[in-house]
Amino acid sequence: MEFVVSCDVEEFKRYYKETLGELGVTEEQIINQNPSHLIIWREDYQILGYAIWHESNTEEHPNGDPRDKTDKELLEKLLGGKKEFVELHELWLKIEHRGKGYGKKFFEFFEEFIANNGYTSIIYYTDNPAAIALCRQRGYKEAYGVNVEDRTFYIFFLEII
Repeated sequence: MEFVVSCDVEEFKRYYKETLGELGVTEEQIINQNPSHLIIWREDYQILGYAIWHESNTEEHPNGDPRDKTDKELLEKLLGGKKEFVELHELWLKIEHRGKGYGKKFFEFFEEFIANNGYTSIIYYTDNPAAIALCRQRGYKEAYGVNVEDRTFYIFFLEII
């Protein structure tokens, strides 16, 4: 299994549409603006999963919309004040490949990739039990209580040294 940064975005969009449906507007904007913000998990030329990431900060979302009060306060508490960070925006792996250690391999890859590109902090929002457990195992700091569309998410933070 390998991780591919900056794959063919149009090919990924076709795959996504055939497999999962329509790619969200935000996700499409992120990868169209910078294809390196798309990381494909591939084995034998088959896509097993993907991740989308982007730069962000405690004040506003990448599109310029201000963060809501709760989100901003939780981020500032986790990060120790106002700060810029990389947000792991979306993470997905085919069901048949889950539980095989690929998530751990991805986080190892992603943390090194982010550090090698000069970033020092990662934020990841999730309500997925396996992702929560993995972030805890990797030593991410956490907060709880960001509500989005009737779902409550944990926020995980890792300072890369």
